[in-house]
Amino acid sequence: MAGTINKVILIGHLGDEVKMHYFEGGNAIGRFPIATNETYTNKQTGEKVTTTEWHNIVVRNKLAEICEKYLSKGDKVYVEGRIKTRQWEGEDKSKRYTTEIHVVDMTFLTTKKELNAPVQKESSKPNPSTPPNQESVSKEEVADDLPF
Repeated sequence: MAGTINKVILIGHLGDEVKMHYFEGGNAIGRFPIATNETYTNKQTGEKVTTTEWHNIVVRNKLAEICEKYLSKGDKVYVEGRIKTRQWEGEDKSKRYTTEIHVVDMTFLTTKKELNAPVQKESSKPNPSTPPNQESVSKEEVADDLPF
């Protein structure tokens, strides 16, 4: 294979609220952790063991604003993106690293706002299995198309 691929697909639950940072010129960045779980049975003891992996998620601009508006801690999301590692200098002058998932596509699978809302007709909900293309979605379209 001549090329390389950097692609991540995760389905997990938000571990915290979306933290936003706005820049001059109207750009924005949102950050939040999501948790993924793996369950297996210990062969020696026969007991079920669940391990949790935490992932640092980064969303930008319109998608970040949509996430801030609709997502909250505990919500389940589908995320597609790329792994990126950042380096910075800590307070003790040592090099620090963090690994993040920079989101390309995202779908809200369940939200607390959706669970607390009155039941809607099934035909009025969009298909949650197809991730939206955030490049072509306007804020007005998103407000009308989201089921919550």
